[in-house]
Amino acid sequence: MTTPPSTGSRQSERGAISVFLAVLVPGLLLIIGLAVDGGAKVQATQRANAIADEAARAGGQAIDVSAALGGEVRIDVPAAIAAAQEYLDRTGVPGAVAVVDGDTLQVTTTITEPTTFLGLIGISTLTVEGAGTAELITDLGAGP
Repeated sequence: MTTPPSTGSRQSERGAISVFLAVLVPGLLLIIGLAVDGGAKVQATQRANAIADEAARAGGQAIDVSAALGGEVRIDVPAAIAAAQEYLDRTGVPGAVAVVDGDTLQVTTTITEPTTFLGLIGISTLTVEGAGTAELITDLGAGP
């Protein structure tokens, strides 16, 4: 008659799967978190850039009406800044509007998005910035 195998070796491996899972699960959650929240960051960056571009376009359309009536096409710079800032205010996105070199309207935006998975490791929000520019027509120059 044969004796059944000893269960002593099985007893020494008891709970080994628990240790394996305890190490594996947080790593998998971190990878999933990076994928999900990384995708959300890319989307937020695209949104911040799109809003900045649209605000710059809105500002670039602020034509100086009095000059236009006289046959001259140029942008009313203070009105352009106000139009771009108004666009940002309507979208609810904080940002800054500035005229650079006298003929470029530059808009920067900042968007803060909450995280889904990265909050588990202490990262509760992701902040992204966007930028947009519009060339302002300040003077077409005098004819010949």
